[in-house]
Amino acid sequence: MASEDVKASESAVEKIVNLAEEAKLARQEIRPTSHAVISICKSLVAGGVAGGVSRTAVAPLERLKILLQVQNSHSIKYNGTISGLKYIWRTEGFKGLFKGNGTNCARIVPNSAVKFFSYEQASKGILYLYQQQTGNDAQLTPLLRLGAGACAGIIAMSATYPMDMVRGRITVQTEKSPYQYRGMVHALSTILREEGPRALYKGWLPSVIGVIPYVGLNFAVYESLKEWLVKTKPLGLVDDSTELGVVTRLACGAVAGTMGQTVAYPLDVVRRRMQMVGWKDAASIITGDGRSKASLEYSGMIDTFRKTVRYEGFSALYKGLVPNSVKVVPSIAIAFVTYEQVKDLLGVEIRISD
Repeated sequence: MASEDVKASESAVEKIVNLAEEAKLARQEIRPTSHAVISICKSLVAGGVAGGVSRTAVAPLERLKILLQVQNSHSIKYNGTISGLKYIWRTEGFKGLFKGNGTNCARIVPNSAVKFFSYEQASKGILYLYQQQTGNDAQLTPLLRLGAGACAGIIAMSATYPMDMVRGRITVQTEKSPYQYRGMVHALSTILREEGPRALYKGWLPSVIGVIPYVGLNFAVYESLKEWLVKTKPLGLVDDSTELGVVTRLACGAVAGTMGQTVAYPLDVVRRRMQMVGWKDAASIITGDGRSKASLEYSGMIDTFRKTVRYEGFSALYKGLVPNSVKVVPSIAIAFVTYEQVKDLLGVEIRISD
């Protein structure tokens, strides 16, 4: 939601990268000393590398997901996960599997940097208001911390949304597209010149709205799973210390993330379709190669929902869900392992004090 970029702007990668530093800054309200700044910068580097590696590893699934979401319903080329990947390989080669991944990776560091700063400021503001109501010694509760994280996610997503919009268009380009964006900068300048600055924020509203069910359900499912595992101790996953292991916590995060994404997924489909509206020389996947009915034009979020369901059925709101779900677990696992390795190389030491 975002997704991406809330997603999905909001991703498990960012949680792994930011959780320790965010909790430390929110609880202790420390001033950013030179040591803290260096530590945050190293964390951003480690997170950037981890995010880049994990996103690249699942880039073929991410591209297929977007193609399934926006393809012309009268000219179906991508039909299913395996057959869709085979079609990309056959028509565009190995390179086609990773189209748009460079722009996707370029969003990681600025998104994380904005989220770091936004989370700290939102935590302080929420804590101040909370202390005014309950007393000066009050601390942030998990629910308030969740609210601060949602605020930070929305701000970070909004700041880097033009890059996500451009990534969406570059991703759906094929060799048959009438006009080719040569890269992120060229795409940004072309959209600004032909469609105006507002075009860079097409689909922003469903992205913001998608944060609420995604973050809320993610948090609720994760906490419920954790509590159930601690109480029942199935298959020996939890020892007597009542603390979950790293692998178990990652598994809980993957389940929670998958459920949150599934509920918020229709908003992601709507967002991608809105991003394609007004594209003068749209990719052939949108137009259907001119051999069939023209693609639908949408006037807003509600209109996109209405027309999608009316002409393609309710199931169209979940196009691309399978490859999206398949990539969750490997993405989290790869990001975590890579982050730990890079963190060790950089000498990043992050602890959450009691």
